[in-house]
Amino acid sequence: MGIFSRLSDIVNSNLSAILDKAEDPEKIIRLMILEMKETLYEVRSDAARIIADRKEAERTLGRLIEAGAEWQRKAELALSKEREDLARGALLEKAKLEETAGLLRQDLDSLDAALGKHDADIAKLEAKLREAQTKQKSMQARQKSADSNLRVRRQVHDSRIDDAFARYENMERRIDDVEGQAEAFDLGQTKTLADEFAELEADQAIEGELAALKARVAKQSGDAKKPAARRK
Repeated sequence: MGIFSRLSDIVNSNLSAILDKAEDPEKIIRLMILEMKETLYEVRSDAARIIADRKEAERTLGRLIEAGAEWQRKAELALSKEREDLARGALLEKAKLEETAGLLRQDLDSLDAALGKHDADIAKLEAKLREAQTKQKSMQARQKSADSNLRVRRQVHDSRIDDAFARYENMERRIDDVEGQAEAFDLGQTKTLADEFAELEADQAIEGELAALKARVAKQSGDAKKPAARRK
């Protein structure tokens, strides 16, 4: 069953109001667009038939005008031959053709009026169709955004993620406990007098070893320069 019963319903429709009342706006907008396209096709088909009828009427009118001109020529020929009776008959036939041509011109005027109305209807239909398609795209974009937001919110509130964070926090807590236990062994420990002297003696031994190493390096450097001085 169509949403619109006639062309004027489409042209005068308030799409937003219809969609606001609809239980399933996406389905309704699809039906609207489908019906608008079908109506537009019908109006265009009617317009095509009118254009074809107009072309045929114009051709017929052209033939009537040519035939009238031919009877006019025959009337003149008859008068030139002093055949007034024939001239009168030719003019009578011309008058009949002109009457028919006059009726045909009226038909052409009616066809032009109908074609103008179809042109206006097509413009209004296309405008309404664009409006409906724009609303459909907007609804699709909103639906896509809503679906995306819903997925994000589901992920944020996913219990598996909460459980993972909880396990991570528990692991950090256990590491803190172990580090705390290790650091606790150093609490309250102070250096004894023996420790202080042991450190001094160790420093003194290292200083002595370092001085001896410097002396050997200096001696080796001096010995390396002596042969070079003799060669000079």
